[in-house]
Order: sequence, then C-alpha cells, then structure tokens
Amino acid sequence: MKCLFNLVLAIGVLSSSASYAGLSGKVVMDGSSTVFPISEAVGEEFQKENRGVQVAIASSGTGGGFKKFCHGELDLTGASRPIEATELEMCQKAKIEFIELPMAYDGIALVINKKNTWAKELTTAELKKIWEPGSTIKNWKDIRPNFPNQKLSLYGPGPDSGTFDYFTKVINQKEKASRTDFSSSESDFVIVKGVAGDLGGLGYFGVAYYMENQDKLGLLGVNAGKGVVHPTTQTISTGTYAPLSRPLFIYASKKSLERSEVKAFADYYLKNADGLVSQVGYVTLGKNVYDMSIERLQNLRTGSMYSDPAAKASASVVDLMKANAKNKK
Repeated sequence: MKCLFNLVLAIGVLSSSASYAGLSGKVVMDGSSTVFPISEAVGEEFQKENRGVQVAIASSGTGGGFKKFCHGELDLTGASRPIEATELEMCQKAKIEFIELPMAYDGIALVINKKNTWAKELTTAELKKIWEPGSTIKNWKDIRPNFPNQKLSLYGPGPDSGTFDYFTKVINQKEKASRTDFSSSESDFVIVKGVAGDLGGLGYFGVAYYMENQDKLGLLGVNAGKGVVHPTTQTISTGTYAPLSRPLFIYASKKSLERSEVKAFADYYLKNADGLVSQVGYVTLGKNVYDMSIERLQNLRTGSMYSDPAAKASASVVDLMKANAKNKK
C-alpha cells in the first residue's frame, strides 16, 4: 500500500505535537474511505509513541460511519461531506454531541482505463447524462459520436459513501440519485482494479487514490462551462475544480473526548495535519485553519457549521469557521 507507506514516512519526520506519556485504552474510528488512509497512518504512528493505546480504524463509508457514530459506537468518524440533517437528528436523539473538525480539501477524480486514448475530458452535462437515474448510456459512442463503439462500464462508490453523496448531488442535482447498473464498492481499491482492467471503464473517487494509482489509470478533465479543469492543488483549494472539489472532516464525540487517549489522538491528528495531508494527494487547509480546529477541539465547540440552511458544503471553510467561532462567543 504505497500511499500508506509514504504517509507513514512523512509523519515519521514530523515532530510530536505533545507528550502523551502513560496513556492507555482504545480509540475507535470509522467512516470515509477517502479519509481512511490518513487516519490509518496517523493511528499507526500514534501507537508507536503510545504503546498502551490501541487505535482501531475501519472504513465503512461516510454514511456508514455516521450511523455507528450517532449510535455511540465510535469515538471519531471520518467524513467526505458535512453531516446531514437526518444524521444530526440521529445524533440528537441518541444525545451524541460532537466536535466538527475540517481536515483537508479533496477533489473527486474521474478515471479511465490507461489504454483509453479517445477521452480527454467530459462536461458536467455529459456526466449527468451518463450517471442520472434511468440513464440508457451503455456505450462510449452514446456520449459523443466521435467516440469509438466501445462498451461503457461504470465503477463508483457505494451508497454509504460520502463521495457518492457528493457526486450525485453536484452532478445529478439530487443526493443519492444515480443509475444503479454500475459496479459499486465502498473500497476505492476495488474501483481502481475494475477500471484498470476494463478498456471501457469509467469511475470516480477521491483524487488521492488516483495519485497513488496514476501508473494504472488515466485522468479526465471536467468542463462545467468555463473550460476544462483538472484536479490539482491549486484548482481544488480555490474551488476552480468545480463542482468536484470538497472539504473533508473528522467528527469527534464529546463524551469520548473525556477519555485522555481519545483527546490525545484527536490533538495529535490535528497538530500534524498541516504537514501530512499533501503527502497523499490531498490539499492542506493551511496552518490558520488547523489552529482554528485545534481551538474548536480545546474549547469543545459542538455542533455543525453546516446546520444553518444558508451554509453550503462548498462554502469557504475559513469563513464558516470564523463565523461559527464568533457566534459561539
């Protein structure tokens, strides 16, 4: 797992953010497969410095993670989208208070087979035509007349994935609205294998997984009406890679944070975030935002910045955090 190996090396050269001597216990985290590689590597490094703490990290998707988190089964969960109203209600009914912590910016990569020489980019209108419910697009030639007569095979995240939620919302204008006749998996590596072995394959997932597997896959640009844009550090952080760029999050249970091992892990995660997220193809939020996240953690600022109907998932994380901090004072 090259991505994880590189990240462990990257974290290894970072200085410890604090001393957590004498810790013991267990930290349980689940959630987004997009956030998973960073969390797993942080967990491994944290355990090296804290032999008495067991860090268990799984990847059941953003939605799957929230289901467990809002039933009190997890200490933290990773998410590739903000918590939704139904999940907020679920947590409120179970009296689960949480701290919402932005962690990185990410882009959704559109990937094709390495031997696909005809497709360089797709428009958002074409993506909708391909992925919308009831779509009859089954051949690349159905997308554009100049594309070859090649069967189109689709691969994507499963319905518990935050990437699936976000993609369907911005492409099909309705969350979870998608054709169902595609190969779905909560594992991005399964999607990589599928597209890499299928000449007519087209799939999508977090750009970090493309970066790790760019020797196996091709990358498409996206045209939302303002020209073709590819996912890069600059286009993702500025929102130019529209509409397929988004923030990533960690949600920490307030009750779990009463345990020193959980509080130390969350603190360690945030204080090392600025130096590690770019190592796996994500885009750093910058020291200023991580400092604000650390302040949210230390002061146990509960709730979601996105619970206000006026807030949007694509809105500036910096602006939302500043506004939220001001309102909490």
